[in-house]
Amino acid sequence: MSGLINYASCGVLWLGLTIKAPDLVRHRHDPILRVICAVMALAGLCFVLGSPPTVGAINRVTGVPNLAAPLTYASITAYSATSLVLIVYWKGGPGVRRIARYLMAGYGTVIVGVAVLFALGDTPAERRTDFDTYYAQTPFVAGAIVLYLVAHLAAVVTTASWSLRWAREVGGWLRAGLLTLGTGTVVGAGYSLCKLTAVVARWCGADWSSLGTEFAPGFAGLGALLTVVGILVPWAGPSLMTWLLPWRTYRRLAPLERELEVVLAERSLRLPRPWPSSPAALLIWRQTSIHNALSYLDALFDRDVFEQAHDRTMEATGDRERAQAAGWASAVGAVMRDVRDGRPPAAPDGGRPVAEAPDAAALVRIAEALMIPADGAASARPRRSGRTGRRTMAPSPAPAAPSSTRDAERSPHA
Repeated sequence: MSGLINYASCGVLWLGLTIKAPDLVRHRHDPILRVICAVMALAGLCFVLGSPPTVGAINRVTGVPNLAAPLTYASITAYSATSLVLIVYWKGGPGVRRIARYLMAGYGTVIVGVAVLFALGDTPAERRTDFDTYYAQTPFVAGAIVLYLVAHLAAVVTTASWSLRWAREVGGWLRAGLLTLGTGTVVGAGYSLCKLTAVVARWCGADWSSLGTEFAPGFAGLGALLTVVGILVPWAGPSLMTWLLPWRTYRRLAPLERELEVVLAERSLRLPRPWPSSPAALLIWRQTSIHNALSYLDALFDRDVFEQAHDRTMEATGDRERAQAAGWASAVGAVMRDVRDGRPPAAPDGGRPVAEAPDAAALVRIAEALMIPADGAASARPRRSGRTGRRTMAPSPAPAAPSSTRDAERSPHA
């Protein structure tokens, strides 16, 4: 894997760490949060230390040929250990801290063993990409290579087994995260398998170094990225939906706001657009504008138009909510056609309200109903004078247009 790909992978991983860092500052005593940040930091560090330019720089600065190799091995081993510890903390149960300490102590021993074996061996020739296979038969160094590869393989296999088995017991975002994490660790196992296969082939007199130099880094990169995505999904998923759902509702209300545009503009019923604005703030702003327009038109809606569309949709679908939305859409459309054509609706002469003021969910259904073409008979509004039997909606108390977004949030219609 080229240095550019290594550094790009590290950048993606450390970007996730940067996003998570503010939570770590606020909740520094949360062990799960600390382990999550450690996994992302160590995964990125593995890519940096394993990059050929970094390998050359470390060897040159320290004056120790191939010192970058045990440093990379140590970071990979530590990353494997923290992935295991994270699953232990996620799973919970009695003895969590004790199990985590045992795992960290065990993998800490592996790191020390790798360092000691490397120090006892002799690696005079710098090898930036094929260190494992080149020194696979060197005393002590071969032991360090096998030790870290076996430790990595054991960690990823255990992590995959735990996470995939646990995923069957949970649901939602946690299940999605565990499945992604488990898949990532299964892919990551390809790294140590390729390396071990190349080392064993070297022992047998064959040269399969391409497994370690060309295939293993690809497994490592994809596995690490999937693992970190799996770690972030349970945290980022709900936050993403908190952002996405208001935005989706905001977009779905656009047809209804467009239908009411003339009244909103001429009567200055629309609040100033909030800025900067989150999807939730934009949704409140649009809902409030729509309710202001509906409140203004409250006394002008024709009950006949509402009931015709309501009864026809109810008979066709049997869906009460859909029928209500169709009735509102027809009533709103009829009034707004008169307004746009310069024919102010006749003044009301009493009667019952068309229906209760629509809530947020009903507004979305009304907006969707406006997008459904109606036949001419259904959409035609009866033209009756104010004293010849016209059935209208009596005005019901409606709140005045709020003067700010904060007022909009307090509005019972928002």
